[in-house]
Amino acid sequence: MLPREEELRALICEVGRRVYARGYVASNDGNISVRLDDHHLLATPKSVSKGFMTPDMMVVTDMQGRKVSGHRDASTELKMHLAVYEMRPDVRAVVHAHPPLSTGFAVAGVPLNKSSLAEIIFSLGSVPIAEYATPSTQELPDAVKKYITAHDGLLLANHGALTAGQDLMNAYYKMETMEHFAQITLVARQLGGENLISRQEVDRLQGLRDFYGIKSPAPICTDPALAGSDGATCQFVDAPSSDGPRIVPPAGPGPGPARGAGPGGGDGGEIRLTYRELAALIADAVRQVTRDV
Repeated sequence: MLPREEELRALICEVGRRVYARGYVASNDGNISVRLDDHHLLATPKSVSKGFMTPDMMVVTDMQGRKVSGHRDASTELKMHLAVYEMRPDVRAVVHAHPPLSTGFAVAGVPLNKSSLAEIIFSLGSVPIAEYATPSTQELPDAVKKYITAHDGLLLANHGALTAGQDLMNAYYKMETMEHFAQITLVARQLGGENLISRQEVDRLQGLRDFYGIKSPAPICTDPALAGSDGATCQFVDAPSSDGPRIVPPAGPGPGPARGAGPGGGDGGEIRLTYRELAALIADAVRQVTRDV
């Protein structure tokens, strides 16, 4: 075994421990792969927890997914990884996991494409949702192919998330970044909605990608028509146009309570309550009825 292969086997185990420790996978979920060379992959085995792998468990396959060596069989979702490598010769590693918040957005059908964080615009650009496909079938790689040419991170509808990178740690860190973005987005929407970075500022930030040496498979666009129906042309980011301010507040009440409002939100229209607020209102109503009786 060559020293580089030994190093990559150990590194896959390290990435597996990290995704397991962070709760990005449960049980035997998830899979990881890395290019050994132009003709071979090193992949995680099926039916093994990513938090308890050892280097000898890894499987070597060719670029068609046929096993070359290993005591176990490769993950049944290796086809998805092969689709990424086919479409993206620059990609050297792929990580697939089920991080809870990102997967929650995938289940809800909500892409992570708002221009709310400069760091995300620099790194991932946007995270679209690949259409639902039955796991371990050819449907899944076909769904991934539609978006992976322009994106390093994808949500998989009702399934999980996938990231691709120039090396194993690069692919893993993108998974961390995606989940962090999902967490911040969820909190912002619970607090009333995101203040978005303007379209003009997004263009300015995109110009800094090269300055920071950040490689991206496609440019950012703020017009969905430019991205196309398959999202393969550019990374669409939802960014409002602005004549002056670089940060644009929500046009109206967001998904959660309006700022400055009491429980339930804004002035008329839809009223939103948390379960705690609803329970308190019901308890108060019961007390009123009991008192009146």
